[in-house]
Amino acid sequence: MIEFESEGDFTGPEVNDEMISSAESRLGVQLPRAYVELLRVRNGGVPVRRCCPVAFPSSWADDHIAISAILGVGGEWGIDAALLGSPTMIEEWGYPPIGVVICATPSGGHDTVMLDYRADATEPSVVYVDEDRVPRQIAATFEDFLTRLVQCPDDDGLG
Repeated sequence: MIEFESEGDFTGPEVNDEMISSAESRLGVQLPRAYVELLRVRNGGVPVRRCCPVAFPSSWADDHIAISAILGVGGEWGIDAALLGSPTMIEEWGYPPIGVVICATPSGGHDTVMLDYRADATEPSVVYVDEDRVPRQIAATFEDFLTRLVQCPDDDGLG
């Protein structure tokens, strides 16, 4: 399982079945099993390992992307929140309408990480969307995404 920083930034209320169902209904998707399992342990937060190696340059670095947090459900920072949730982020930042924004990034919205439901409605891939708004797959599944997260290089200001 993934390790989180001790502070509660980006962490929502304790998750129950009703919250998961409500988020899925609001977003019009079935959340991946691994994501729901993570939310039951910790409903969003700042992971210790916040960088993901990639095979393409991003606006963040030549060989990786960075996240600030994994978003949960419910509460102020939830993917289903009225003001800061995924639908608002997609509309406000012009992200492609392919799924659900699941991570906050250090850029504050210029790039993001999303669940991409275009190929599979029950096991979406994870994509990085940079300023060009082109989704680039970074993991086949959410579970795979979690295993790919690494400690950030010291020069990222995140490590």
